[in-house]
Amino acid sequence: MSGMTGVVFPVSDAGGERRSTSALGRSVVASALRAVDPVGAGAVERETAWRTAYAGHFKRLLEAGLSSGDAARTSAADGLAALHDRMRVITADRGEIGLRELFDGAPAKPLATATYAGRGEAEREFTLPYRGQRLAGGQLLAQLERWVEAGVIEPSCAESISTVMANPDWLALPGRTIAVLGAGAEMGPVHSLLRWGCDVAAVDLPRPAVWTRLLDLAERYAGRLHLPVPAGTTEADPAVAGADLLHDLPAVAAWLEQFTDLTLGNYVYADGATNVRVSVAVDALTERLRSLRSDLSLAFLATPTDVFAVPPDAVAQAERAYGEASALRLLRSPLRIVSAGRLLRRNYAPVGERLRDPSGAAEPGVCDSIVTQQGPNYALAKRLQRWRAAVARSAGTPVSFTVAPPTRTRSVLKNRALAAAYAGAHIFGVEVFEPATANTLMAGLLVHDLHRPLKPQAHVWQEEAFNAAHGGLWRAAYAPRSALGLAALLGWGAARP
Repeated sequence: MSGMTGVVFPVSDAGGERRSTSALGRSVVASALRAVDPVGAGAVERETAWRTAYAGHFKRLLEAGLSSGDAARTSAADGLAALHDRMRVITADRGEIGLRELFDGAPAKPLATATYAGRGEAEREFTLPYRGQRLAGGQLLAQLERWVEAGVIEPSCAESISTVMANPDWLALPGRTIAVLGAGAEMGPVHSLLRWGCDVAAVDLPRPAVWTRLLDLAERYAGRLHLPVPAGTTEADPAVAGADLLHDLPAVAAWLEQFTDLTLGNYVYADGATNVRVSVAVDALTERLRSLRSDLSLAFLATPTDVFAVPPDAVAQAERAYGEASALRLLRSPLRIVSAGRLLRRNYAPVGERLRDPSGAAEPGVCDSIVTQQGPNYALAKRLQRWRAAVARSAGTPVSFTVAPPTRTRSVLKNRALAAAYAGAHIFGVEVFEPATANTLMAGLLVHDLHRPLKPQAHVWQEEAFNAAHGGLWRAAYAPRSALGLAALLGWGAARP
């Protein structure tokens, strides 16, 4: 990692040269566990195979927060504090500094705003592209009901979209600006927001191809697209638009301060260790804006390939699916024998083996959908977003946090093994969405949450389960990793290159 600048990992060796992602991940997860599960924290600190064994520790991190909302929020706050204490920034004018020092002083390269107003007419009805159709009205309500019955989305997700459909005046989000970090992302809401006539403050890298595409969208629709451009510029020119969150964070923060009634939406993604760096940069930006204003709201999309606590009725549906007769049921025993129990494990422990709270009520199930091939950096980047959502909501900041469905995005399809698993996932009751369907559905849930923000719940897992559109991973018969290999084998021929 030598030669890196901007937000970077801390030095992890005595010589002051090595910046280890594994060392940072272990120390942060251990810090998040220490107050709520000291034994688990010790296990993390002793772990010598972090890159292959990380999934178990992230699962324990989730389980440690199930005892109470306070435990989960304490763990989240401690994990965030550990990241902010440890991460560093290599600047052009101040050398290497701590992340917490980044916003001292004025930005080296201030940004101005170029605004492009679209020429289209704002759409005033929520519709959803799905399998070659544009669903609206009764058709869309029927599809939502089918998804709930099949276990593809949670009932709260269908209810929220139905509420948006019944309140079409919500779509334009009048008076509000949505800052979309990672504006060019396939899962981002820019397309829908512009179609509905919203104000969008777009942040993405200074890459002309990205901004040309965004401006083409803005031209077609009714919304207003606000672009960060160099100071002294007013033209919406894709050749100069954009900002790098790893290097231009103080300038981006100052630029976003001008917008009132601001929603900060986190849709950033990068490969490998850069994903952690940019996610930490976004979190530092989030904290900076929260310290300056009271009208801020936050938006996050959670990955479905993580470990979540799920409602008892999701567990019950998965158990029913496990007990139903099917061709897979006939193959289940021999496959489990030859794989030493690794294939086609039931998604949740049998009822008699699950814990119950002191009142006798069923505890939530734990669905471990981590895809270990995505690696510990991806897991940490996504976990810190969950931590921020929990901490911010408990402090009174409105938060939209939604588990998105498995989606055939470019970042997924370039991994042939994961693409093959997605192609075969339907055999195991999991629906993989096309990007246009997924990002429109998520944009609709964002609109709902901004008009009716969820208040802090007794448990953080209840906040995370609200509106979840997990594609069926939570309610399927088999534990996701135990079916992933078979899904990939069955879907290999159909996987897109």
